[in-house]
Amino acid sequence: MKHSELEILEENPFENCRLDREKYAKVLTNIINSYSYGFVLAINNKWGTGKTTFVKMWEQDLKNKDYQTVYFNAWENDFENNPLTALMGELKTLTTKSTEPEFKSTLKKAATLTKHIAPIVAKAIADRYIDTISVKDAIIGVTKGLSDVFENDVNEYSKKKKSISEFRKSLSEFIANTNKGKPLVFIIDELDRCRPDYAVSILEQVKHFFSVPNIIFVLSIDKIQLGNAVRGVYGSDMIDADEYLRRFIDLEYSIPEPETGVFSEYLYEYFNFDEFFATPERTKYSELKFDKTDFLKIARILFSNSNISLREQEKIFILARVSLRTFAQNNFIFPFIYLFLIFVKIKKTDLYNKIKLQNLTIKQLQEYLFEIVGNKINEDNERELMVLEAYLLNFYNNSLNSDYYQKSKLYERGEDGNNKLLISSIINKTKDIDLLSFIESINRGRSGGDLKLKYFLAKIELLEEIKI
Repeated sequence: MKHSELEILEENPFENCRLDREKYAKVLTNIINSYSYGFVLAINNKWGTGKTTFVKMWEQDLKNKDYQTVYFNAWENDFENNPLTALMGELKTLTTKSTEPEFKSTLKKAATLTKHIAPIVAKAIADRYIDTISVKDAIIGVTKGLSDVFENDVNEYSKKKKSISEFRKSLSEFIANTNKGKPLVFIIDELDRCRPDYAVSILEQVKHFFSVPNIIFVLSIDKIQLGNAVRGVYGSDMIDADEYLRRFIDLEYSIPEPETGVFSEYLYEYFNFDEFFATPERTKYSELKFDKTDFLKIARILFSNSNISLREQEKIFILARVSLRTFAQNNFIFPFIYLFLIFVKIKKTDLYNKIKLQNLTIKQLQEYLFEIVGNKINEDNERELMVLEAYLLNFYNNSLNSDYYQKSKLYERGEDGNNKLLISSIINKTKDIDLLSFIESINRGRSGGDLKLKYFLAKIELLEEIKI
């Protein structure tokens, strides 16, 4: 029911990567080699696309190539109010006996940057407010107090500006003595998932305090979500978040999507679907022996050209695997319609509820189907999508009327003795004869054509007892 974290082998970190992403790590490593003086790289992909796994594999690969690396999960550490404390804490892991004095010197300079000045006259002002006999005295005291605070702020500004320069110089020397002639790669992950103020503070401190030679920062982000955090901190939707982030990011890189079908085949193996589909008890039925093929085929189609993350694909497969246990070995699955309904439940909740409540006409259902698969239709999968259309319309139509003989008809017998389709295919309007043939096939003999959608929905929603 849960996909365990991928094991990253020290000697070969990409060995268990089924998405063939090692080649992208090589590209990024070459960029680091070419621009080793230092820059900020953003790996920008949406949530759920496997960024964390990728950067962890890449980090281990860099270590194997004698790079000093730091991995910092911002989301797990946003309990710390000051990011500088956390960032310096991560750098501390690089210290050795020989470099510890340098690090301590750098740490002392960092302390100045985090110093907060308490109002010098806070107690005096509070005392005057408590003693309300003389309002005039209170006002004078506040004015004097604000003046003193301002003077101290100016002095502190000068000190802090000088300390930033000293901190950078000290940090640069520390890095130069720890990185074996190569840049330090500092990976900041999950920046877009932590508190907005914390995320923005990390960006600001990386820019102002850590812009020193030989540090390459890698920000693993969803740029859209991080942009939302920026707008939230500054309290305005009018903030140009892209322009703001360009101040910090020198180079942006997106990990390409895996080839269609690669991840779904991996998930099929990982969750052991063969334990159901490939059993001798099931494959002895000729009507069921192609279920595995059909399941992977419709998964490939649904996940192609879709705005669907790897995590969402995983959720679909998890629900499919769990609800599969409510089917008996000799039950019809109809993988095309089964996986399609799960896909809609995860991705299109409103549509799923409309289907469940039977709030759609046949025509409306076809239009929604086209919204989902219209951009996927090609010569190679047109037939499969028309089969999906036939299943969906047939089982939904069965549900519209409990009386089999009173239900609306999708086709009728013509005067020539042949069946005539009463609707038109939304997949290919010129091939209604094929849609008719598929619907006829479903309703021929004991092929399960009389089933209703609630047969699938009850199992998908885990309303039936687990059988296997």
